[in-house]
Amino acid sequence: MDTPSSSTAPVPPIASRSDFHREIVKAFERAAEQGCREIWLCDVDFADWPLGERAVVEALTRWAYAHRRLTLLACHFDEVPRRHARWVNWRRDWGHVVECLALSEIEPSQMPCFWFAPGLQAVRLVDPLRYRGFIDTTPADLLRVGEQVQELAARGVPAFPVTTLGL
Repeated sequence: MDTPSSSTAPVPPIASRSDFHREIVKAFERAAEQGCREIWLCDVDFADWPLGERAVVEALTRWAYAHRRLTLLACHFDEVPRRHARWVNWRRDWGHVVECLALSEIEPSQMPCFWFAPGLQAVRLVDPLRYRGFIDTTPADLLRVGEQVQELAARGVPAFPVTTLGL
């Protein structure tokens, strides 16, 4: 007879880098299908996100309308243009729906890592070093992530402009 595991902690559905990338791509595709009004991304620098993947950019193109908002929260955006050229190009056309906020006063070790669409789902890494995380869909979990988003956004300052003006 099988006995229950002695561990009562749930097994995270995200247990590797490839799981994380797959869930982020699926989340963008689901947002495009469902037509959610806003998407929030939060990470130290988005260096290891699949933002530049063709599937992500295609899903964002299907999702983006004038009344929608994609907000990125990061300590800094230095890695985004280096690692996600396709997304940066997409943003040039859709900059009116994208906002980037820097949270430079937050220590990188304290910065949460998540993808969040209110009322739809959250993809959260609770251990970004080992790629351990969860997909939240319950109203209570989404409410908690939404409260965290609002707290972070209130501390953010506009950063990473679509174009750089110069002389």
